[in-house]
Amino acid sequence: MDSSERLPPAEPADITEIPRQVTTGTLYGVGMGPGDPDYLTVRAMKLLAEAPVLVHFCKKGRRGNSRTIADAVMRDPAREMPLVYPYTTELPPEHGEYVSALASFYDDAATRIADHLGAGRDVAILSEGDPFFYGSFMHLWRRLKDRFPVEVVPGVTGMSGCWTRAGTPITWGDDVLTILPATLGHDALVERLRITDAAVIMKLGRHLPKVRRALAETGLLDRAVYVERGTMAGEKVIALAEKPDDDAPYFSMVLVPGEGRRP
Repeated sequence: MDSSERLPPAEPADITEIPRQVTTGTLYGVGMGPGDPDYLTVRAMKLLAEAPVLVHFCKKGRRGNSRTIADAVMRDPAREMPLVYPYTTELPPEHGEYVSALASFYDDAATRIADHLGAGRDVAILSEGDPFFYGSFMHLWRRLKDRFPVEVVPGVTGMSGCWTRAGTPITWGDDVLTILPATLGHDALVERLRITDAAVIMKLGRHLPKVRRALAETGLLDRAVYVERGTMAGEKVIALAEKPDDDAPYFSMVLVPGEGRRP
């Protein structure tokens, strides 16, 4: 083949057509356990020490419990991102303004966290108890899980910490355990308590009088144990029937231990 028949040189590849590898940060939901920092897992401790961004929820003017638990590890305020709830107990959860404000709060928080993740920074969200058990983390997870890699680090639940500190085995043999939010109506509480062997009633607060009535109606009051701030400073454990008032903070619950088969 003479020079006149030679093929022209190949055109250089258009580099704009080559997809770029985009590295994002990972979203971590870190279970912080029930209160005592000694119950943190090894994995949780590692992430608290290493994650570039540490997110924690709190009420305006206060430190959140998950952040307090982390005092044993966290020493760098520059890594922290507090998320301040617009409401906690000021309005009932079913109130329209509460629902709207919380939705906007989680939307805005997800956007802020996505900015960090998109820039390649890992974000660890501190979650009281276990992240997938009545946790605020779940609302951010739902908004971000399809866009970024996620790892959830399980934690010791508050109820587990409470029945352990109360010295109360919660289930025996074939006992069925029912977990109930105290926010249910009286009739719903009674209906579910009648058919279970053991129960944990959470989110007490102003609902304690209703819970006490439902337990009395189902014949379970004498078995019920009230635990306040289990595994934390100021812990209280008392038979519910002996509790003289109806004051119950957010970090409190009622345990109804089962009485099932025992060898």
